[in-house]
Amino acid sequence: MASSSSSVVQFDNVFHNLGTTAGKLRFTQGGLGWKPAGEGSTHTLVASRFKAFQWLKVARGYQLRIVLNEDEDNENEEEDVRRDNFDGFTKDEYDRVASMVRDLYDSSLESVEVSTRGWNWGKAKIEEADVRFYVKDKLAFEMPISHIANSNIAGKTEVSMEFAHPETQQPGSNTGATNGTKPLKKNKGDQLVEMRLHVPGTVEKTGSGSDAEDDDDEEVTAATAFHDAIKRKADIGQLAGDGIVVFKDVLVLTPRGRYDVDMFPTFLRLHGKSYDYKILYQSINRLFLLPKPDEVHVQFVIGLDPPIRQGQTRYPFLVFQFPREEEMDAELNLDEETIQTKYEGKLKKRYEEPTFRIVTNIFKVLSGQKLTAPGSFTSTSDQSSVKCNVKATEGLLYPLDKSILWVSKQPIWISHTDIHQVIFSRVGLGGATAGVTSSKTFDLRVLTRATGQEHTFAAIQRDEYDKLNAHFADKRLRIKNEMNEEGVLGTAAAVAALEQDDSDEDMDDGSDADGREGQRKSKKKASKASKAAAAMAEDDDSDEDDEDFEAPSEDDGGSPSEASSDEGAGSDDGNFSDASEDSDAPKKKKAKK
Repeated sequence: MASSSSSVVQFDNVFHNLGTTAGKLRFTQGGLGWKPAGEGSTHTLVASRFKAFQWLKVARGYQLRIVLNEDEDNENEEEDVRRDNFDGFTKDEYDRVASMVRDLYDSSLESVEVSTRGWNWGKAKIEEADVRFYVKDKLAFEMPISHIANSNIAGKTEVSMEFAHPETQQPGSNTGATNGTKPLKKNKGDQLVEMRLHVPGTVEKTGSGSDAEDDDDEEVTAATAFHDAIKRKADIGQLAGDGIVVFKDVLVLTPRGRYDVDMFPTFLRLHGKSYDYKILYQSINRLFLLPKPDEVHVQFVIGLDPPIRQGQTRYPFLVFQFPREEEMDAELNLDEETIQTKYEGKLKKRYEEPTFRIVTNIFKVLSGQKLTAPGSFTSTSDQSSVKCNVKATEGLLYPLDKSILWVSKQPIWISHTDIHQVIFSRVGLGGATAGVTSSKTFDLRVLTRATGQEHTFAAIQRDEYDKLNAHFADKRLRIKNEMNEEGVLGTAAAVAALEQDDSDEDMDDGSDADGREGQRKSKKKASKASKAAAAMAEDDDSDEDDEDFEAPSEDDGGSPSEASSDEGAGSDDGNFSDASEDSDAPKKKKAKK
């Protein structure tokens, strides 16, 4: 229902954007004002921002869409809204709205036809700040380009668009991703996170040069051209000169590849050969700087929430690798006043340091997160990590002061506050010696509190047991040792199995009478085997191998999974040790015949 006077036009029961509360919408020559029914703030717009008016059918009746000019008074260009939507109009109000637009703002009301065919094929166009999909020249759907977090080529003719989460990807301020201010999950609805468009064919790509000798324009796939257009438009509010610094050709282990890292005031971009990622600093929730045992490289691990995606694969961690001795000169595109005021002097105008120190310092300042380095733990080879497997994947386990971090293709991070129990157990062998435990390696199993999930880190060298046990005890974690129990049971079973084999051979070679004698001998041998097993169990903790049985090691890893917790921090700085590689384990002795 609408009411009007000489200079004021009012409409009742109108919804603003996606809000669920109706209100009153008033238009004057100076602009508009929308006030919700009951409690709530009034939304206003000045008439100087009105660019165009559109009328279209939506779920809640008809919508009046007002396309807006740039807000010159808004310094934060990322929050510069370019259109306002008002739903709840009736079909009969079209003439009144058109008359109001003409009389008050000397403009016209454009009627936009919406396709209801339900087809999933048509034409995709990039118009102004939107990606629009048309079916038979009618609008099927549209989406703001500013909501597209990443765009990738998924195959030669397929373009993948990943959408920003409205809470984590459009922040008002860089407050960190784990500040506990998120609304309850039960209040969250479903969110579209990815859309793929099949864009067949090729197009001609004209070069920027004006040389007449280039008669033939370069031909590229239509999918590539569409993808490039989205990338150019997606950086709304970020000009070429807004970048702070660019790190070229950085080796990224997860996701694998070499990327150029462009650092901007509020986000960073990873430019790779096949994939590009846009990551807001607010989605960074933890940073780790870790030395590798080779004493040549260091790893920089970045935790992300929400994780980036590559198809159906989620990457909650980025893993950068830098040569320890590599140095670079870097100059930030910031003036001294900005460094002192906005960044509190934590950045420098010019750097001449090792590359990994420059990168970690800039990430630390821009993300506002603490940098965690190895703490008090040292292995038997004076390293801050131990080698182990998760399933068939080898990685490095870093026991930090307040958490555990396993670094490989898909890192696993577990905070000490989320650890219910750590369990030391040995690896069982298969075949005829099933149950025999190897004295060379052991498994570390970690049970979590929140989900009860178990993480198994397998094939850890036996001589690392004392170091790990002392570290976890010092951190007051609950520890269980299953190695002694497995040693007693496993050895007894192995002795019985081998003695039974000897008995079978004796029985096969003898007559019936000799067979009965062989059985009596077998019982005596089994009795001796039981006594031998009991004696061996007493010496189970010895580092020496059993001289009577061969016990080759066989790795049995757990399944990799993502670990998360709202707790996590460590020491700000850590000294990287320069110890050598782990020494070779002693050779195993052959079994006696």
